[in-house]
Amino acid sequence: MLTRKQHELLRFIHERLKESGVPPSFEEMKEALDLRSKSGIHRLITALEERGFIRRLPNRARALEVIRLPETVQAAPKAAAPAPARSFAPSVIEGSLGRAKPTAPPAAEEELARPIPIPVMGRIAAGSPISAIQSASQTIAMPADMLGSGEHFALEVRGDSMIEAGILDGDLALIRRGDTAENGSIVVALIDDEEATLKRLRRKGASIALEAANPAYETRIFGPDRVRIQGRLVGLFRRY
Repeated sequence: MLTRKQHELLRFIHERLKESGVPPSFEEMKEALDLRSKSGIHRLITALEERGFIRRLPNRARALEVIRLPETVQAAPKAAAPAPARSFAPSVIEGSLGRAKPTAPPAAEEELARPIPIPVMGRIAAGSPISAIQSASQTIAMPADMLGSGEHFALEVRGDSMIEAGILDGDLALIRRGDTAENGSIVVALIDDEEATLKRLRRKGASIALEAANPAYETRIFGPDRVRIQGRLVGLFRRY
């Protein structure tokens, strides 16, 4: 699975190579994706390369080769452009995976006792923001009556910025998907549609503050258009 920006960049490079045989420059990529700096393009290129979608050709300036395309790109008509999406970046697998079952009558108690597989969607930073991995590499099983309503997913925590909230490096954070959260909640926040981090949400007027639970890390403040809430922390798993 790719983020919206990764998907847009891959499609842009693919279309330019088909038209002219020459990949676009980093400046052209930045303008096409409406990013503020080329550093964002570098991060997207690296992510696509790590996931096996593109390859940088050695000893050639700005040389890129598209190795493969997601199914959504391959199946699309030539003239069609993907509709803008506000979809959740570490997107939850479609279907009933991770979705809690509704309250059932006593006769269905056995059904409720069956565990629900929750997808582990990758890593989330509890420190400096890092890109979230977009594919589910494993699942964890949870009893349905412990989940409540809504869709859930899990992320592996990387970093120590939330240690005073009891969240340690290597923990699995159980997240309930949603785009809103109460002030003071610990949330998965997507910054500039590129990077995800786990922080405590504080609203200060029109601004959004992402607050660490470790005095070694400073609180970061963003404009409301730069941060989107992806879900709220509802549980934590730790291996001993």
